[in-house]
Amino acid sequence: MHRVTFDLDVLRSFVTGMELGSFAKAADRLGRSTSAVSAQLKKLEEQAATPIFRKSGRGLALTEAGETMLGYARRLLELNDEAASAIHDVELEGWVRLGLQEDFGEAVLPDVLGRFARAHPKVKIEARIARSFELADKITSGNLDIALAWHNGTMLPYTRHVADVQMRWIGPAKPIEASLRNGEALPLVALEAPCLLRTVATETLDRAGLSWRMAFSSPSLGGIWAAVAAGLGLTIRTDIGLPANVRALTPEIAGLPALPQMALVLHRKEPDLDPVAARLAEILLQAVREVLPEGAQANTASRAA
Repeated sequence: MHRVTFDLDVLRSFVTGMELGSFAKAADRLGRSTSAVSAQLKKLEEQAATPIFRKSGRGLALTEAGETMLGYARRLLELNDEAASAIHDVELEGWVRLGLQEDFGEAVLPDVLGRFARAHPKVKIEARIARSFELADKITSGNLDIALAWHNGTMLPYTRHVADVQMRWIGPAKPIEASLRNGEALPLVALEAPCLLRTVATETLDRAGLSWRMAFSSPSLGGIWAAVAAGLGLTIRTDIGLPANVRALTPEIAGLPALPQMALVLHRKEPDLDPVAARLAEILLQAVREVLPEGAQANTASRAA
């Protein structure tokens, strides 16, 4: 059997294009011409000896083989990048304190910790899952080195914009029959105050002239998911990290008003991170970009240092 050795540069162009939703954007990010990226994609199909893409309207979509290739390409690139970091930062050691907003606890944290620990086994990480306002306070007080959070309006001196992500109305996975048009107050499920998304939900409904009632309040995101799944009411989050027993609703259902986008930011304790924190921030941002929903406006210029 003839063995195929895939070109990592080709795979990087492939993965970047799929993540950005455009191979022209991928060419720009990677510093290549569009024609060069097109040639790489042709090479990838030749190496795979099977179609990777199929026509979909005016654009391209992945074939079943292409979906399989994308998963393996990500794993190969991740391992390559870990190896490069481990070799160049072999002496990296110390302590770093990381904060994450609850939405990213399960969706991002295991991947980030695993990748970082494999590349830098001498570094100790202290991770904290908390709400945006608490993370901002801990950055200000010097109790965290970096924190990924929704922007709550608090202007910190060393904050970088990561992406703008669309807020969504979230309901139970099973279809609901409730409608706002019958004049009943919309039952809301939200985290206990103070909560940024709770405020967004109530202010959005107030501006739309729609009545609402707080049907369930919880100190944890797990409680929110349980209440929504049980049909006690609707909440607002993003598409990131949704459990299987809930789903994002289209704004038109039940006459729901459109929601705004929320800015995702990376707070830093200091203007220039030390090598340990800078490396963790780099891995964190890479992992976040991989889970951003389609349509999120990512800031591709974001850097850890």
